Amino acid sequence: METPSEENQDQREDKRGCFECCIKCLGGVPYASLVATILCFSGVALFCGCGHVALTGTVTILETHFSKVTTDHAMLTDVIQLMQYVIYGIASFFFLYGIILLAEGFYTTSAVKELHSEFKTTICGRCISGMFVFLTYILGVAWLGVFGFSAVPVFLFYNMWSTCATMRTTMANLTNIDSICVDVRQYGIIPWTATPGKACGSTLGDICNTSEFYLSYHLYIVACAGAGATVIALLIYMMATTYNFAVLKFKSREDCCTKF
Repeated sequence: METPSEENQDQREDKRGCFECCIKCLGGVPYASLVATILCFSGVALFCGCGHVALTGTVTILETHFSKVTTDHAMLTDVIQLMQYVIYGIASFFFLYGIILLAEGFYTTSAVKELHSEFKTTICGRCISGMFVFLTYILGVAWLGVFGFSAVPVFLFYNMWSTCATMRTTMANLTNIDSICVDVRQYGIIPWTATPGKACGSTLGDICNTSEFYLSYHLYIVACAGAGATVIALLIYMMATTYNFAVLKFKSREDCCTKF
């Protein structure tokens, strides 16, 4: 028969049960993977959405001001359309991959919290975790390249914008404003036979004032920032997946509890 003090103690434990359950659930949340998932989704969304619209604006600018003949920029148009389709695939892949990594983070965090219980890992689980480590490292290196590639159109548009700004500030001292030009053929975007291929003077100033140029320039900046955010997210994923794999490898040892 329980004494009154024992009954009071049982009641206090029952009252703390809900709070302790919440604390245990919060302790099992993989915060690093959660932050990386949010950052990855945001970065990929910015890169894909802004990049898609910016590419469309770039085609409009080229067709209107730099390449009047369709055959001169036909290959570039095909490449841009292919890149837009690739963007759809990238968005879909990272949406699924982020969810999988987040689920794997929940699984491994639970393994850590139950280190001294009967929780056991399997060879299949460790292989899957190792595969995530390898794939995340490959994606991280690939996205470093994507980040560098996304900075190229920002550089090109910035050069054009800075040329227009210089032309406006020194316009009063110039004897021939048509001497200031931007030739996009030197960047390899369109062939040297394309006409007119370059814009000079007031024509260049008008291009910089168009909505297509202004919108595309800023969208490329946002897309580059999104690619950078994705790189940071993948770096966090790298650390999280590597730690998760180490935990599962550690859990596979029979003497893990005595050597922890």
